[in-house]
Amino acid sequence: MTPFITRSDEAYPARLHDLTDPPDQIFLRPPLTADRLTDLLQSPLVAIVGSRNASAAGVAFATRLAGDLAASGVGVISGLARGIDAGAHAGTLDRGGRTVAVLGCGIDRDYPAATVPLARRITAAGGVLSEYAPGTPPAPFRFPERNRIVAALADVTIVIEAAGRSGALITARLALELGRDVFSVPGAPWSSVAAGTNQLIKDGALPLTDAADALIALGIDPGAGRTDDPPVTGAAGRVLAALRREPASADVLAARCGLTAAAAAALIAELELQGLLVRELDGRLVPTL
Repeated sequence: MTPFITRSDEAYPARLHDLTDPPDQIFLRPPLTADRLTDLLQSPLVAIVGSRNASAAGVAFATRLAGDLAASGVGVISGLARGIDAGAHAGTLDRGGRTVAVLGCGIDRDYPAATVPLARRITAAGGVLSEYAPGTPPAPFRFPERNRIVAALADVTIVIEAAGRSGALITARLALELGRDVFSVPGAPWSSVAAGTNQLIKDGALPLTDAADALIALGIDPGAGRTDDPPVTGAAGRVLAALRREPASADVLAARCGLTAAAAAALIAELELQGLLVRELDGRLVPTL
């Protein structure tokens, strides 16, 4: 039998009572237990949400941000969707942090199929929950309902890449209604996936450019930054500096830095392996820090 927690149970997450329509029960995907869920949902906890059709740079930023937060003891909650959600969960797990996924379907359903391997990682090392009973299929109206749980459980909500009409914006609005801080990562004004995040900032959301912004809001000293960032010097440092000024293709980057095509390719491969840059679909190289 699938374990679940009802509103009358002591283990029912207290923050959900802030909702005008809290779920009557929360189903837990084994091996998650009520006690383990309580541990996973301890403050500090942030929600990281955003576009399913995110750019490679957006996903890389979400992954790195979640990892940096996890390294400071902050848990991450999201919706296990493609794109930003998946990057946030993966980045947290990669740093051994706490992560919880809230489903918009039955607790026994894996949706979307692309995130099944990630769902297995979260099930083993974190927690997966849903207000929907086993067998409930995914449906468009269930994802906004799921978002209210994500917003309520988190101390802070961070939005990374969101179109003008987006489920992530619903989460942000719900978080604001609950009196939670909302951060939005600014994007290029001509980018469709930045329309929603830029509008959030216009509407009063706090801009976020790195983990320190969220850590300060949570009352955590960000310190001097990560100590495990690989040192980037020499030609590799010049490559990253050039890309920070403007993303470019490998050929343009080589010309910009005065490198041969072979030397540029080797440096690009090295930086990709370190997770310091990603390739967009159009072939441009984008730094992740």
